Amino acid sequence: MFDIRKYNQTHEEEWNRFVAGSKNGTFLLHRGYMDYHSHRFTDHSLMFYRKERLYAVLPANIQDGTLYSHQGLTYGGLISGKEATAADTVTLFQEMNAYLRKEHIGRVVYKCVPWIYHRIPSEEDLYAIFRTCAFRLICRNISTVVARDEPIKWEKSRSRGVRKAMRNGLTVERSNDWKAFWKVLEDNLMHTHNAHPVHSLQEMELLKSRFPDNIFLYVARHHEEVVGGYVIYLTPPTAHAQYISATKEGKQMGAIDTIFHHIIHEDFAHVPYFDFGKSTEGHGETLNEGLIFQKEGFGGRGVCYDWYEWDLSSDSHD
Repeated sequence: MFDIRKYNQTHEEEWNRFVAGSKNGTFLLHRGYMDYHSHRFTDHSLMFYRKERLYAVLPANIQDGTLYSHQGLTYGGLISGKEATAADTVTLFQEMNAYLRKEHIGRVVYKCVPWIYHRIPSEEDLYAIFRTCAFRLICRNISTVVARDEPIKWEKSRSRGVRKAMRNGLTVERSNDWKAFWKVLEDNLMHTHNAHPVHSLQEMELLKSRFPDNIFLYVARHHEEVVGGYVIYLTPPTAHAQYISATKEGKQMGAIDTIFHHIIHEDFAHVPYFDFGKSTEGHGETLNEGLIFQKEGFGGRGVCYDWYEWDLSSDSHD
């Protein structure tokens, strides 16, 4: 039923056009975003055609005989068009597994696109892997999401932070001062976690240049000094906080609170969901209770980011 083809660069325009019109694709699945770090991964993305028309795509890479729905992305999974149905998607996964066996790929690790990023409902893939793959859940991270239509009252500490920022004269602006914010971010991550940002400053500036309508930096300033900031990834249904950071002084003055207040009540008031990102580590086994408490204080509640795994030597459920 499906003609399965491995992606190559000659398909770039077709891939991007399909993702833009899909049910559940975002700009992270555009090749201009996926391929900025292509040197780190062996791409093995798949394209599924039916009657010579592109029906679905799977952003993926291969490593040590395992197909991953792309390790360079927070989420991935099957990206499908509006005509995709549950029955057809079951068939697609059956045929994909057979194809992968012929390619001597023995295992799949699959990350689905969380529902808050769907333009229209698109969980046929989850039903299909239940039906066709002897899968197990190997990772469940919990993110914190604010729903605009059903707002939850902020915790008093968060509201106090906004008032404190006003008293301290902090100002919030959309900015292109990536260098100043990146120093705040790097210093904070090194001090608190002995870690570095996933993206370098140069990579972030490159991605911003490629996706100027999707990637934004907001900063809080105190006497012209950047004391905190948010990097926002904007998709039609959801604004995602890719990075949040503040100096020690910025935290004390309410920088994080006042930036979020500005974002959610002014610039992105029209966006249905605001995703603060995960507060878990170790495939979801460790919950950072202090971090998630802060996010829940803004009225956010839980959405799970799941990973599934199946062995291609296993029989299907059918």
